Amino acid sequence: MSDLFAEPTPESLAPRPLADRMRPKKLDEVAGQDHLLGADGALTRLIRSGSLGSLIFWGPPGTGKTTVARLLAQETRADFVQISAIFSGVADLKKVFEAARRSHAAGRTTLLFVDEIHRFNRAQQDSFLPVMEDGTITLIGATTENPSFELNAALLSRARVMTFRSLDEEAIGKLLVRAETLEGKSLPLDEGARASLVRMADGDGRAALTLAEEIWRAAGEGEIFDTEHLGEIVQRRAPIYDKGQEGHYNLISALHKCVRGSDPDAALYYLARMLDAGEDPLFIARRVVRMAIEDIGLADPQALLVANAAKDAYDFLGTPEGELALANAVLYVASAPKSNAAYMAWNKAMALAKSYGSLMPPHTILNAPTKLMKEEGYGAGYRYDHDEPDAFSGQNYWPEKLGRRSLYEPVERGFEREVRKRLEYWAKLRQERGEA
Repeated sequence: MSDLFAEPTPESLAPRPLADRMRPKKLDEVAGQDHLLGADGALTRLIRSGSLGSLIFWGPPGTGKTTVARLLAQETRADFVQISAIFSGVADLKKVFEAARRSHAAGRTTLLFVDEIHRFNRAQQDSFLPVMEDGTITLIGATTENPSFELNAALLSRARVMTFRSLDEEAIGKLLVRAETLEGKSLPLDEGARASLVRMADGDGRAALTLAEEIWRAAGEGEIFDTEHLGEIVQRRAPIYDKGQEGHYNLISALHKCVRGSDPDAALYYLARMLDAGEDPLFIARRVVRMAIEDIGLADPQALLVANAAKDAYDFLGTPEGELALANAVLYVASAPKSNAAYMAWNKAMALAKSYGSLMPPHTILNAPTKLMKEEGYGAGYRYDHDEPDAFSGQNYWPEKLGRRSLYEPVERGFEREVRKRLEYWAKLRQERGEA
């Protein structure tokens, strides 16, 4: 009978995940972060200088932030303390700071690693400032979110941001080779499936090793998986995407700029990325409507109709059929002639309205529904354009203090080329009739 209270032996311990067993023991074993840990890397230089200072590690999951923090403590002979902002509160921070003060008084350095530091609120972030300033702790905060948006300016001013990059395909490939060496066997994949596995990892080293473990577990004796079989065995990772955070804004920004830059293929790719990651299709539809208004305008008035129709079609059909309507709209607006003339004209008009206040329009274009208003000259001298030659009176419509302004300047593209001809024609008539 087994003794539940016996000391565990190495043989009785539960097996550790492959990613944990492969955790680097030295900084030069960390994959994919040569810009930080190479011979000339930013962290390498700090280590050589003998003074790390407080740091913020910013990057996607599975890029080595926790491991590097642990190894830096080892390299600098500091006491390593790790907490998570998800599970820690003010009371926990007080205990950590008090223990660090005792260590500091005894001549020891504490490297405090705070995972998901962006999850702390502003007041909690501020609590780090005194112990950072007096040297009680060296703080390393890890975050997957943009520090500029998520961390206090005061905290950022006292820490240097180090950006961790997603592992490229070469780095993921090297990780898999190391895993095969550790396990003493090759991954049961053909060449195409191996390349597919690297892509599935999506730049996340931990995910690559977890997927490799799943493949080894699933493989029968002598079985080799091809790409199709691999897809059935290993469930594809969900893309890195947070609808409320930076990934969301990065991809919608990329989509908008591809449309503005008239690259329908790239625009379609980013649309697919967003939909595949679970973005709200109606959010995308609203943004495509905005693109039609801001970046195409009257160069192709049909663009707004197409974008609105796609929104309505998605609303009617839902997923997945309605997604094709969004794809059609994205292709249309990306391929349409571009003009921001209406957008710029609107900005100029708004600036004028805000700068000059409540100027009275000319009396000639004001209604005179009462006798008093007629006596005040409201509507006097108004010329009904349909009764004028060419249905154009050319009279002045601007407040006297402003005088005539030119706000809308159509481009020589698409339908705005025709609009420009009309405006030039009317300007010529106005000048001929002495109303310029």
